[in-house]
Amino acid sequence: MSSLAPTLEGFFTERLMRQRHASPNTVAAYRDTFCLLLGYLRVTTGKAPCRLDLQDVDAPTVAGFLQHLEITRHNGIRTRNARLSAIHSFFQYAALLHPEHAALIQRVLAIPEKRFDTALVSYLTLPEIDALLASPDRSTWTGQRDYTLLVLAVQTGLRVSELVGLCRQDVELGVGAHVRCRGKGRKERCTPITKTTAGVLRTWMRTQGSSIDDPLFPSHGTYRRLTRGAIWRMVANHAATASRSCSSLVAKHVTPHVLRHTAAMTLLHAGVDLATIALWLGHESIESTNVYLHADMALKERALARTAPPSVRAGRYQASDELLAFLDHL
Repeated sequence: MSSLAPTLEGFFTERLMRQRHASPNTVAAYRDTFCLLLGYLRVTTGKAPCRLDLQDVDAPTVAGFLQHLEITRHNGIRTRNARLSAIHSFFQYAALLHPEHAALIQRVLAIPEKRFDTALVSYLTLPEIDALLASPDRSTWTGQRDYTLLVLAVQTGLRVSELVGLCRQDVELGVGAHVRCRGKGRKERCTPITKTTAGVLRTWMRTQGSSIDDPLFPSHGTYRRLTRGAIWRMVANHAATASRSCSSLVAKHVTPHVLRHTAAMTLLHAGVDLATIALWLGHESIESTNVYLHADMALKERALARTAPPSVRAGRYQASDELLAFLDHL
């Protein structure tokens, strides 16, 4: 067996799981990265993954893999950078075990992340929210589940992974109604819910499950947790249905994260300060919340209304010469 296989095994078992106590989501993301990388190397080198050595994963090879992700797999730049981050983390660990490959490792670690354009956050307006919430068929079990999930997502702004992880015991419907989740970075937080949302949850919880450990949003038939992909598809399907009655949704790519942005923008429009919104969403830093200021045109228009317009008057250009006037009209 080559040096790559035991090093990779030690990276996952020793570094990620034992030393860093990485979350299951992090381990799964890193695992997927190396499954893709090893599959790419199998094709390009003709070697079985267990026969690969560190020399087979040099900087040009990693650069070719990143290009393969973008061109062949049509991954975005953010995904490409996330895969590179996993590879960098592995090579930082490999540097401790294989000083003889220091030059190769340093060249891989020198591969930079790719910069990308940052667009304004997308969010739903009130008519679009109403259209989306009206799309599930609430006379069915699946429709009632989807409706409850959408209501909770739009009001709380929970991440899709947080929605997946909710159990019945995480919902408090009494005084100070709230949902409790463990979010990014293993931070536990409680998010308050309105009386309307609490009523929807109460109705839903009466129809399914009995154990406090049961998932709040199970899949139909199996009663296992919905997957992240299932929630993404569910939101996309209901957005497509809602676009028939709300034409502005046609131009929007509605995802679970758009519902998170919608919750944040609703709070901002209600006058809630950024520090509170950051706590609400579970942001590590308030700088992550500043993106909502850039997307709020109403805030910018109010700022514009407070400024004094410069002393200018309307007018149009007039040529000072007949010949110039002739040329301008050609």
